[in-house]
Amino acid sequence: MAGWRNLSSLRAVGDRMSRDDNRGERGRQAEHGLEGLIYASRWLMAPLYLGLAAALAILVITFFRELLAAIPALYVLEEKQIILLVLTLIDISLAGNLVLIILFSGYENFVSKIEAAHNDVDRPEWMGTIDFSGLKIKLVASIVAISAIHLLKIFMNLDSYPPASVQWYVIIHLTFVGSGIGFALMDWIEEKSHRIAKSDH
Repeated sequence: MAGWRNLSSLRAVGDRMSRDDNRGERGRQAEHGLEGLIYASRWLMAPLYLGLAAALAILVITFFRELLAAIPALYVLEEKQIILLVLTLIDISLAGNLVLIILFSGYENFVSKIEAAHNDVDRPEWMGTIDFSGLKIKLVASIVAISAIHLLKIFMNLDSYPPASVQWYVIIHLTFVGSGIGFALMDWIEEKSHRIAKSDH
């Protein structure tokens, strides 16, 4: 009788362990499915990068619209007008560079590697080498350059702008410059702290 009770107890313990294993396996499967869903959610960003590609096409159309509109009056344009035209084209080009940096770096950092470019001899050297920190610096640097070109256009045509507007343009530009310096300083401090931490180990 005692042996039968021991056998029943062992069976009950085995059944409980089997149920616990089944629950654990189901929990691991649910966790794996949830993590897979979260990981796949990065592809929700892909349409946004397609939108940036469309924005780049719009900038190209705008560039040639400005250029073609100026060609008929090319021989009658004054020097200041030609300089303003060139500055406008440079402004659009810098904006295109900014979109391209965000498009490539953002996609590779947050969505997926661009396999089509890996074996391409024309692949830009900076592709795949810019992390989020470098992307911030390049982004702010591009914004500062665009702001500087826009400010230069204003100074070339200063009579068309009231003094208060010019003052605000200068303040905004200096804010962009200060932001760039702040980002660079934070990255420098972070990098220095990492080096100190490594040297301590």
